[in-house]
Amino acid sequence: MTQAEKTKMEEEIVDVLKTVYDPEIPVNIYDLGMIYKIDVQDDGSLEMDMTFTAPSCPAADFILEDVRSKVESVRGITAANINLVFDPAWDQSMMSEEARVELGFE
Repeated sequence: MTQAEKTKMEEEIVDVLKTVYDPEIPVNIYDLGMIYKIDVQDDGSLEMDMTFTAPSCPAADFILEDVRSKVESVRGITAANINLVFDPAWDQSMMSEEARVELGFE
């Protein structure tokens, strides 16, 4: 797989991640800064690190399954290994400018 193909797949992954929402927050998880790593391997497998805004997120299972099904639907992805991490801990500084505006932080 070429670097251009990997880059295109990573862009498509970002696009689908922007359709995943925490039911309690009206901003997608990508703009919230909950995605720490997107790494497409040469064999089409995906290594991804993500977090939640709080370790005890009541919608964690729903969000994780939504992420998994959507990233696995990206053409060329053969498998998705989604690692749930809490280091570094998520904070508001990780949000995009658009997310901060949408939530009234700016």
